[in-house]
Amino acid sequence: MKLKDFIRKSYLRPWDIAIIVLLTLSSFLPLVVFGMQQVQDSDVTKQAVLKVDGEVIKIFDLKEDGPTYTYKYEDKDGDYNIIEVSGERIRMLESNCGDQVCVQRGWISKPGETPIACLPHNLFITVEASDGSEDGSLIY
Repeated sequence: MKLKDFIRKSYLRPWDIAIIVLLTLSSFLPLVVFGMQQVQDSDVTKQAVLKVDGEVIKIFDLKEDGPTYTYKYEDKDGDYNIIEVSGERIRMLESNCGDQVCVQRGWISKPGETPIACLPHNLFITVEASDGSEDGSLIY
C-alpha cells in the first residue's frame, strides 16, 4: 500500500502529517537549549560554603583538577566534622554526631544540589557558583 493510498483511506490529511513532524521535532528543543546552557555554565567556577549556625566558616574552591585534601572543623564543645574536598566534589568524611546522616550523604558537586547537613552540629555545606548566579534555580 502506497502512502498516498493510505492517506486517502485514513482520516489523516497532508497537513496533519506536517503538524506531527513539526511537533516531534520541536519536542527536542528543550534538550538543545539546556545543552547549550550547560556549555556556557562550564566557564563558571564553583565553591563550597561551610556554614555553622548560619555563619560562613570557610569557602572551598572546587576545581576539576584541584587537589584532594581534608579540613577538620571543631567547635569549642569538642564536636568535630572532617570534610574532604576532591577536585570539584566535596563530602563529609567523618563526624562525631550520633546519627551519621551527614557522612552517609556522599559527594556533592553541583550548585543548587541538596546540601550536606549535620543537624546535631548545625553545620551545612552548599555548593554555589562563584559568580553569584544560581545554577540550580528554575528558568522563567
